[in-house]
Order: sequence, then C-alpha cells, then structure tokens
Amino acid sequence: MTRQYALVLAVLLSGAPVVIAQTDMQLIGAFSIDRSEVTVAQFRKFVDATGTVTAAELAGGGSTYENGWEQRRGWTWRAPFGKPALAAEPAVHLTYDEAAAFCKWSGKRLPRDAEWGEAAYIERRTNPPAGFVTGKTYAYPTGDQPLGANCLGDCGVVKTVDAALTSRGRGHALTGTTRPGVNGLFDMGGNAWEWVDSGGAADKRTRGGSWWYGAASMRDDHRQSKARDTAVVYIGFRCARDH
Repeated sequence: MTRQYALVLAVLLSGAPVVIAQTDMQLIGAFSIDRSEVTVAQFRKFVDATGTVTAAELAGGGSTYENGWEQRRGWTWRAPFGKPALAAEPAVHLTYDEAAAFCKWSGKRLPRDAEWGEAAYIERRTNPPAGFVTGKTYAYPTGDQPLGANCLGDCGVVKTVDAALTSRGRGHALTGTTRPGVNGLFDMGGNAWEWVDSGGAADKRTRGGSWWYGAASMRDDHRQSKARDTAVVYIGFRCARDH
C-alpha cells in the first residue's frame, strides 16, 4: 500500500472526523450540499493536516483526454494547468477516494447520485429569486437553459482562469463566480465534473459535465462513470451532510 492511499484509508476509517470551518451549504430536504465546488484553499487545509500526497502528485501529474489519456507533467491540484493555482480555483486532479477522504475529514461526505440530482435540478427553496419556482424540475442546473454555466460552446461566455490554456475549451472558472442556478448552487452544470457516491467497486459516477464538454453533459439524463483512481483536470467535487 502506498503512503498516499494509507493516509486516505486512515481518514476514511477514522471514527472521529476533523471538522474544519464549514463551507457555505444549501439545505435540500434531509441533507445539505456545498453551494460551490471544493476549492484549492480548502483542499490545502486537508493536505496540511493529514500529510496526504495525491495520486497525481506521486505520478508526476494528472491527465487530459486527447487521442487517449495523456499525462500532463506537473498538473496537480496545486497547479491544475501547470501553474500555481489561485485559492478559489476548484480542486481537481483528485481521485474518488481522495475526494471522499476530504469530505470525511471535514465532517461531511460525498453526495449520493440521487441527492446530487435533486439538488441540481429540482428547486427546493421556499422563496427562490425570480426565474426559479419552488418544486419545479429544470432541464439544466442553471434553469431552463444552460446559459451562465462554464461549458464548451453553448453556454455563453464566462470568465475563466488565465492559466487555463488547453487544447480544448477555456479551462475552469473560479468557484462561485458563474451564475447561481437551481437552489442557489454554483457550477452544478459545467466547470468541473463532480464525483458522487454511486457506482460499483471499480467505477464511480461523475455528474454535471465540465468546461471540456457542451451543455448536453449537464442534463440529468447524461450519466458518466470513471475509474475511481482517475485524476484529471476536469473532475472535482463538492460535499454533502445529513440533517
């Protein structure tokens, strides 16, 4: 067992999670979910506290999909596009188990697939702002249309980080800077795919699409699963908590 996976396993099996300052969360029935994707700054606190070295760091960098998977030397959560990340960038290049370990350590957990879908598409606020209706199911996490999300080609233009120069798309945006969508959540559609606690032993589901894909990937009927040890530039996560 590598040092990195031993640390992750220790966090997951720990009986008493270390609770850090809670991120802003939205109540959705019996659970709450982070309003934004977990940031580089938040993940750094976890790393500093646990000594975790991620799989992408051990390998020398995460990956993108070109004509097959291609490793990007030096691309990790610390430097998603090869340059030091800003604090508010989404934490990416992280495996499913690394995401789950962070949530456990912070007193939360990864959302289940059904929970993620409810939060993303069904408006649960009792008094939502104009443009949203309590109880309505929307086609996209942004509402009836995908505009305002950070996706490839058909979501409109949003500001992305300057360092995000890739062969496809414009890279991710800072968390909490795109248009808030259903339930006031940011980037449930586009920006970064998000790990959810669903799938088999080897493969885990990701939800919401990313800047690498168009709006079709943001819809509820679009499901993707990836190997749980996948660490790539366009997969991040957010956490949930029971009530």
